[in-house]
Amino acid sequence: MSRVRWYGDTAVEQARTGEGAVRDGLFGRLEPGPNKFGDGWLHFAEGMALTVVGVGLAYMGVQQGKPLYLVGGVLLALVCFFGTFSVVREDAREKAAAEAGAPRALRLWRPARYCYGCASVFCPDGEPWQGVLTPEQFKELVWTEAGYAHQLPVGDKARGAEVPTDVLLGRS
Repeated sequence: MSRVRWYGDTAVEQARTGEGAVRDGLFGRLEPGPNKFGDGWLHFAEGMALTVVGVGLAYMGVQQGKPLYLVGGVLLALVCFFGTFSVVREDAREKAAAEAGAPRALRLWRPARYCYGCASVFCPDGEPWQGVLTPEQFKELVWTEAGYAHQLPVGDKARGAEVPTDVLLGRS
């Protein structure tokens, strides 16, 4: 007599960290939005470290009478300094977009269930969305409705996943 193990369905929040989540990559495949915690500070620290390297090269060029080091160091320091502020500003914009879209994302994400048997996501009552989606289609739906689908990392299978047009209620 064989025993069939029934996994049933579970909330996507629990499926991301539950049994088999690591093997199936569910933590990333079912995430409700981008994690922008601390990115700006990290990029600021990296940029300022590179700026210090440029200043060090320029100082060495002055001390040793090497104009190439002086010019190269000054250019490196300037590019890193202003580039850092550009990157940090973009990080702040992405974080603001993620925070603004979080309520819209969670409205679709919280009621969703993950079925281990068929490896798909659905809403039991068909609200606020209906149908059965792959984790990639689900992630694309949530991130698009939240307004930050452009932040999906390059190479993420959810990027550009085809979501059926009749999934959201009231739209066709």
